[in-house]
Amino acid sequence: MRILGIDPGLTRCGLGVIDVDETRRLSLVHVECARSQAKMGAQFRLRDIGQAIERVIDTYDPDIAAIERVFAQDNLQSVTTTMQVMGVAMYCCGVRGKPMAVHTPSQVKAAVTGSGTAGKAQVQHMVSRILALKTVVRPADAADALAIAICQAWRGDNIEGTRSDSRVSVSLSGGVSAHAELTPAQRVWADAQAAARRSGAVDPRRRTH
Repeated sequence: MRILGIDPGLTRCGLGVIDVDETRRLSLVHVECARSQAKMGAQFRLRDIGQAIERVIDTYDPDIAAIERVFAQDNLQSVTTTMQVMGVAMYCCGVRGKPMAVHTPSQVKAAVTGSGTAGKAQVQHMVSRILALKTVVRPADAADALAIAICQAWRGDNIEGTRSDSRVSVSLSGGVSAHAELTPAQRVWADAQAAARRSGAVDPRRRTH
C-alpha cells in the first residue's frame, strides 16, 4: 500500500509518500515541503498548497492519505490557517476518491518514537532510521509528513473509505469491517493490520519472532 502523509501548514506544508509491503516494511517514495508566500492573499496561498497536494496525489497515486489533526493553541491565527489547509487537503483527497485518516500529534509521535511527547529532532531522527535513510529529513515539516504516513502504516485506524458512505477499519482484536468493497491494496493492508493486531505487534520493530 502507498500512503501519503500531510503535515498541514499555510507557509510550509509537508508532503511525504511511503510504501508499506505485506510485512509492513516501509520505504520512502517521495518527500517535499510545499510553500506559499506570506505576501499573497490567503485564497492564493491555499490555491498553491492545494495544487501541490494535487500534484503529489496525481504523480504518486497513493492508496490512502493521512493528515495530522490540529489542536487549539495560544496562536489562534496559526490554528485557523492550519485548519484551512486541512480542509484543502481533504477536498483534494475527496475529489480524487482517496480514503483518508486523521491522527493526533501525540499518536504520530508515539508511533514513530514510542513517546507522545517527543521533540521534533527526535521525530526527524526516527523517521530517517525507520526508512533507512542516510541523512535526516529536513525541514521538520517534511519529516513530520513522513511520520504521519508511518503512523498510518502502523496504526491503520480511522480510515474513510473510497466512497462518501463507506468506512474501513481494523479493530484492536484484529477484526476487519468495511461498508464497501475493498481495493486490492486496501485488502492487503487490512489483512496485514489484522494479523499484526491479533499477534499484539503494532510496531514491526517490536516483534519477537
